[in-house]
Amino acid sequence: MALDLARIRSDVPAAEHRAYLHNAGAGLMPRQVVAAMKAHLDLEAEIGGYAAADREAARLDGVYGAVARLINAAPDEIALMENATVAWQMAFYGLAFGPGDRILTCEAEYGANYVAYLQMARRTGLVIDVVPSDETGEIDLAALERMIDGRVKLISITWVPTNGGLANPAAAVGRIARAHGIPYLLDACQAVGQMPVDVEALGCDMLSATGRKFLRGPRGTGFLYVRRDLLRTIEPPMIDHFSAVWVARDRYELRDDARRFETWENAYANRAGLGVAVDYALDIGLAAIEARCRLLSGRLREGLRTLSGVTVRDLGRTPSAIVSFTLAGMEASAVVAAADRAGITIGASNPSSTRLDAEARHLPPLVRASPHYYNTEDEVDRLVALVAGLAR
Repeated sequence: MALDLARIRSDVPAAEHRAYLHNAGAGLMPRQVVAAMKAHLDLEAEIGGYAAADREAARLDGVYGAVARLINAAPDEIALMENATVAWQMAFYGLAFGPGDRILTCEAEYGANYVAYLQMARRTGLVIDVVPSDETGEIDLAALERMIDGRVKLISITWVPTNGGLANPAAAVGRIARAHGIPYLLDACQAVGQMPVDVEALGCDMLSATGRKFLRGPRGTGFLYVRRDLLRTIEPPMIDHFSAVWVARDRYELRDDARRFETWENAYANRAGLGVAVDYALDIGLAAIEARCRLLSGRLREGLRTLSGVTVRDLGRTPSAIVSFTLAGMEASAVVAAADRAGITIGASNPSSTRLDAEARHLPPLVRASPHYYNTEDEVDRLVALVAGLAR
């Protein structure tokens, strides 16, 4: 079904004066998301934060169901978190590791996750093993199979890395993990909101995501999914009296749902905005969103590839909507600044974000452009024209 682009763009006031192609950083919120947040803040100012949360409890609790529909999960498998990093950390640090245990990850793993592996290795003596990439840059599935033994306690990868355009074969990894009975943690930070996400099809046991990127929700929001049959075996690394009930002087009982990973205090205005952002994406349809993202990012890649001095740095058989490139003789930050002066918002990605991939491919800082479904072909072409001018 074709998107009603005029209606969608009418919900993005900034589209009138700026080509915003930085959705891998933070997507532009629809006006409905902003309105929901402002309305809740106004209510808090009028009757107080506690009373506002009580009055809006049904709507705020409904966000669990909305997120569950978004990823084909059950509401009790969802925890609403303040960001994707905390969501990922609550799952990872809740797992038990010992000396000689192994984690399998990918070459394109995100820096925030990898430093956590390093810390856990220092604490427990576990071993981090990196599965090599195949000729396309995707995680090598055959190598993953070969590397599995009885010491592997976790498979943990980033589905869509922060740069490089890659979309790893996350569902195929899930089938391997399930066949061997190994827990599978999937970082879906850049995938949610850009493409359909179905945790049953993915076969993941845990999934973390943010609200601020392609989902177009507010900053300070994210969520964690934990499969029900794994949920009750994970002890959160930190708890309070929301995640666990203090049932006796010397005893507590953890909640039996994913909210055991939450704490009592929440930014309810942000939560209201996240719920509207999820509903907005579901109303448009994730399949339609993915098709539009692929069309625009493909147009951008092909346009950039025609330019002298430009190298597109993307990988994979089915690239995501993240387009990474370099321009000979010009720093990534200078390209970003030139685009900003022209009314085009893009970003840059440093090698430290994906150090293993960057070192293997000898990557400098990259220019990163990430169109979304509300962008137009003309906005993509404006960026190509700008880079063409810089390349002269």
